[in-house]
Amino acid sequence: QVQLVESGGGLVQAGGSLRLSCAASRRTFSSYAMGWFRQAPGKEREFVAGVSWSSGNTYYGDSVKGRFTISRDNAKNTVYLQMNSLKPEDTAVYYCALEELGFSVVAGDYDYWGQGTQVTVSS
Repeated sequence: QVQLVESGGGLVQAGGSLRLSCAASRRTFSSYAMGWFRQAPGKEREFVAGVSWSSGNTYYGDSVKGRFTISRDNAKNTVYLQMNSLKPEDTAVYYCALEELGFSVVAGDYDYWGQGTQVTVSS
């Protein structure tokens, strides 16, 4: 079992920045990937960003490209999401997730999930 612990959410004005962190309790298969998803009220869970742990390749959803950056710290088993130029439409609960068999944009493919952290962007 892998536990994911998120931190860093909060309230920010439009145009501001936040950084989310997600620490995994242990490593899993070498081919695993970690991703960030978000879910706004009444909407489906949406892929935001992901990183393939072995290759370091990163992936982004169209709505956040150029504004968000995902990064990792191998030694700490931690992934970060730097969010810049935030917009009110970025308001959502953000979830960290781990997929043991490699990167995917499909939430249902992920094996472990964090508890979620609220990000609210005021206009």
